[in-house]
Amino acid sequence: MRRVLSIITLCFIGNIGAFAQNVDDVLRTIEQNNKELQAQRQATDAAKLEIRSQNGLEDPSVEYSPFFAKNVDGMASSELVVKQGFDFPSVYAVRHRSGELQQEALERQLQAARQEILLEAKTLCLDLIRLRQEYLLLEQRKKNAEELLTLTEERLKRGHVGVLELNKVKMERMNVQAEVARNKADSRTIEGRLQAMNGDKPLDFTGSDYPKIEPVENYAELYNEIMSGDVTLQASDFAAQAADKEVNVNKQKWLPKLEIAYRRNTSLGEKSNGFLIGGSIPIFSNKRKVKIAKAEAVSAQAQLENVRLQVKADIESRYHEMQQLRETMSVYDVVLMHKTLQLLYDAVKGGQLSVIDYYVEVENVYKNLQAYMGIENQYQKLMALIYKNRL
Repeated sequence: MRRVLSIITLCFIGNIGAFAQNVDDVLRTIEQNNKELQAQRQATDAAKLEIRSQNGLEDPSVEYSPFFAKNVDGMASSELVVKQGFDFPSVYAVRHRSGELQQEALERQLQAARQEILLEAKTLCLDLIRLRQEYLLLEQRKKNAEELLTLTEERLKRGHVGVLELNKVKMERMNVQAEVARNKADSRTIEGRLQAMNGDKPLDFTGSDYPKIEPVENYAELYNEIMSGDVTLQASDFAAQAADKEVNVNKQKWLPKLEIAYRRNTSLGEKSNGFLIGGSIPIFSNKRKVKIAKAEAVSAQAQLENVRLQVKADIESRYHEMQQLRETMSVYDVVLMHKTLQLLYDAVKGGQLSVIDYYVEVENVYKNLQAYMGIENQYQKLMALIYKNRL
């Protein structure tokens, strides 16, 4: 029986570990369950179907005409016409290529929307990691404050310290408790937003360490990777190509539309069959459409250049910001700060440092630690933005 219980316990623990998620797991789960992304996919599929439907044949038409005459009982004669109209064959080929480019642009727009959703989710995960690291620091401060409160109360009874020192410790504990409550509230808010992005399904994200990031050493490699992989730029490129191809489509529309039909006539014992071939010349219906298409192509090309310039500017500015953050982080000696906190705590417990002096010293250290956490979090979110094309 004990062996069975042990096996069940081990399986339960194993399942907990199996369902624990890191940042990448969270993003994969949100990609599957996010309602906004699901709606975007459906809208993109509908738009693609709409584009494909524009290159189909016209609907066939059927006409039946009965004729009546004097001195004839019932129908004297009738005519049946089954007609099919279609564009000049070369129009379909050009329009098909234009439709393919439009669909590629829609696909890239969907990928861009997906990236923005996953980037938002990753940013929330990174903020949650910062809050959890801050919580560990606050818990240590809270523990120290509670231990120092007990120690100061004992020293007050023996007359070794005054009420001012006791009040200082109480104020510190009160402040830390308020910070812990704020930290928990902020964490719950982010967890709620992540769950909403996951289709209101719970997530098991318990990570408190940032994902590892390879430092960027070569600007040219970073530039080439982003320029070649930016889906917003790709969407604009395909849209410009499609707009350019639409010029050719509208030029082809000057070709006549064709029409072919089957015709059957019947009259008093006689029947005849034949075919009808005709067409229409688009003299009025296609007026100014080529000019309109050319203007739209010029606009799409200008938009493409604007997006390309914006992406280039973003790469340069984010690269410089990344270097500044890395340089700023290198100034902070986190190990030294934690050692200093421990030494100060040991000194105040050993009576070598007053409570007032202790809190004056540790306040600066805690501020520096929290400043480092904020800068590290900013760096992580910036790197997530720089490498969003990898999402």
